Amino acid sequence: MTTKLFVPAFIIVGLISLGACSAEKLPPTDEALESKAEALAEQKIEEGKKIYESNCAGCHDSGVSGAPKPGDKEAWRERIAPGVATLVKKSIEGYAGKTGLMPPKGGNDTLTDQEVANAVDFMTVKLK
Repeated sequence: MTTKLFVPAFIIVGLISLGACSAEKLPPTDEALESKAEALAEQKIEEGKKIYESNCAGCHDSGVSGAPKPGDKEAWRERIAPGVATLVKKSIEGYAGKTGLMPPKGGNDTLTDQEVANAVDFMTVKLK
């Protein structure tokens, strides 16, 4: 008699468990998405800081060849006016203009485009 009751009870518990596993998951809230985006942005900035310190600081900290110093809003004003995407493109491809010289990827061709973009993000976030 106990076995007859145990088997149906076991099946019912199993079905309930399966139903709970397949329950529709709700999409993340706006707050959760914003939090994740902020965490990713902070991670990018932190990675950019490491790239900056090991590849960019030599010129940008001292202003060699017209390199704008981080946080110097006036020096960055014209450079950033066309947008960060343009600034990243020039940092990757290199640039020679009336205000300075930027070698492609800061002279380190082993850097990825994303690493250069992260370094630019690190430098420009200091302008805010």
